[in-house]
Amino acid sequence: MKDANFINKKYNSILIKKLALTGLLFALAIVLAILEGMFPMPIPVPGVKLGLSNIVVMYSLFFLKRRNAIAIAVLKGFFVFITRGPVSGALSICGGLLSILIMIILMLIFKDKLSYLIVSVSGAIFHNIGQFIVASFIMSTPLWFYFPILLLSGLIAGFATSILLKITLPAFERLHLR
Repeated sequence: MKDANFINKKYNSILIKKLALTGLLFALAIVLAILEGMFPMPIPVPGVKLGLSNIVVMYSLFFLKRRNAIAIAVLKGFFVFITRGPVSGALSICGGLLSILIMIILMLIFKDKLSYLIVSVSGAIFHNIGQFIVASFIMSTPLWFYFPILLLSGLIAGFATSILLKITLPAFERLHLR
């Protein structure tokens, strides 16, 4: 009986630590999104962003559990909904969920043979595809002229966020978060 109580307490302690870490990562994602919003992209295309907060989602996907990454993406979408309105919230949630879905599928298919770069670029492109689908639905017509811009920006953003993830991993290791 004592062993079962010890195991139960140890398990609860691990769950609480992971929950707290997920909350901290969500807060970091929000801070990165806010910082990114303060510095506009140097291109005159509306809606194109680097997606710095996606570094946190990718970290969660690689080093925590899938559900942690999904929770962070959904919470980010709700934060956008609250702060920027229902259209932006729908774009964020749909883009984020499609992005995570493709990253999970790729990770399941290719296991450890997949680089951060491939996962990040795929996630960024599918995030933009998810947003394209929602925007086309809202506008009642596909916005095909905008699609190549979204693909190119997804490629660039995915490349940049994969590099930034690699750069930040040593900091996570020093904090014993990896």
